[in-house]
Amino acid sequence: MAGVAYPSLIARVFSAVVITFLCFNKTLTTHYEKKHILVFDAKMLKRVLNIAVPNGIEQGIFQLVKVALSSVVALFGTYQIAANGVAQSIWSLAALVGVTMGPVFITVIGQCMGAKDIDSAHYYFKKLMKITVIFSIIWNIFILFITPLFLQYYQLSSETKNLVFILVIIHNLFNTIAFPFSGPLSNGLRATGDVKYTMIVSILSTVVVRGILSIIFGITLNLGVIGIALAMCADWSMRAIIFHLRYQSDKWTQFTVIE
Repeated sequence: MAGVAYPSLIARVFSAVVITFLCFNKTLTTHYEKKHILVFDAKMLKRVLNIAVPNGIEQGIFQLVKVALSSVVALFGTYQIAANGVAQSIWSLAALVGVTMGPVFITVIGQCMGAKDIDSAHYYFKKLMKITVIFSIIWNIFILFITPLFLQYYQLSSETKNLVFILVIIHNLFNTIAFPFSGPLSNGLRATGDVKYTMIVSILSTVVVRGILSIIFGITLNLGVIGIALAMCADWSMRAIIFHLRYQSDKWTQFTVIE
């Protein structure tokens, strides 16, 4: 375990040093200056915290629920625990498109809203969603096809490998049709300044849908880790529907991040 932990630590320290160096590089258009680091700008701080605090609360609740669900998974058999661990590694790879497109939505939509160009924001919302969905379909199908190749490198029983493949199918299907609307789209809404609504929806969906359904599906209906995966997909689907309706309502056009 230490052999895996140390390289991860070294990689993160290296990244931190390089990024910090680049942030102070005056040849770049946007960079840090030492004289500005300790300056107290109340208005700017308020604008930043208005976005950061709701997002931080949302992420905190999500991690708490994730820890709670880990204890639920621990109640299942050894082969299910192993299958869930391996499946989550493959899930992380399959989710790359959606996770990568999140910052793209924030940057592009944020610039459009900062320029008070609602028409461009509408245009890029639609354009980026099409790109996200198309690439998600291609990428998730690709990951599904190479999953059997991944499984050859794991010392698992055939029963465990079959369960991993089922979990990957469930995840990749909903990662294609639901996550683009529950993840990247919500980041776009946050970039418009609609952070409180997305926070409330995300927290309620995580606790009520994912948390409660995990117990019902996993324990009550005896579906085990498959039930946990289905609850996660139900969470994504609920958020996808609500955030899509929020986007269509145009209420996000009424917010202003920077005045």
